Amino acid sequence: MTAKIAVACGDAPKAIGPYSQAIRCGQWGFLSGQIALDPATGLLVGASVEEQTERVIRNLRAVLAGMEVGLEAVVKTTVYLTSMADFPRFNEVYAKHFPAPFPARATVEVSKLPKDALVEIEAVAYLGSV
Repeated sequence: MTAKIAVACGDAPKAIGPYSQAIRCGQWGFLSGQIALDPATGLLVGASVEEQTERVIRNLRAVLAGMEVGLEAVVKTTVYLTSMADFPRFNEVYAKHFPAPFPARATVEVSKLPKDALVEIEAVAYLGSV
């Protein structure tokens, strides 16, 4: 079995529980869910789903950079929204950042997220020969 390597990036929020920001296993990176936390303060930022999605994607980029790749390496995301009414506005922001072909994705509505966030995104990235 390929070794699991924990990825920790100072430009992304520290884990708020017993988990890693990401795990690298061979040519794959498995990113824990990110919410709109400011890495410097640990506080939730943004009042709207658009603002929070921007911050979440910045956090994902930071973790990916710790594995020497960018958003183009993401092959699958899972999105958690506290309201499907936010889905169209979330999609507008998401589409601005992820390059085509877009990653495969599942989006689910949940009753609550940590720190009362509106959106959380987890991702799987193909790291290739990095």
